[in-house]
Amino acid sequence: MTILTVTAKGQVTLRKEVLQHLGVKPGDKIAVDVLPDGKASLSAVRPKDALKGFIGSLHQPGERARSLEEINQAIRDGWAGKR
Repeated sequence: MTILTVTAKGQVTLRKEVLQHLGVKPGDKIAVDVLPDGKASLSAVRPKDALKGFIGSLHQPGERARSLEEINQAIRDGWAGKR
C-alpha cells in the first residue's frame, strides 16, 4: 500500500511507482471513480479514437515489432469485432 499526503490546497502527488503502474506520464489524464465507504479508484484515461492511443498499442515488451501485414490484419480483426 502507498500512503500519500494531502497538501493544504487539497492536492496529492502520486508517487513514481503509482504512475508507472497506471502507465501514465506527464500530460496524460487520470480518472477517479468515487466509491462507497470513503474509497476511490484510479485509472489511466486512454483515448479511444485518437491516433495517439493506437500508436504502439500492438507492441508487447519483449516481443518483436509487428510487420505491416500483421498490423493490417489486427485492424481488420478489430473492425470485425474479433479483438
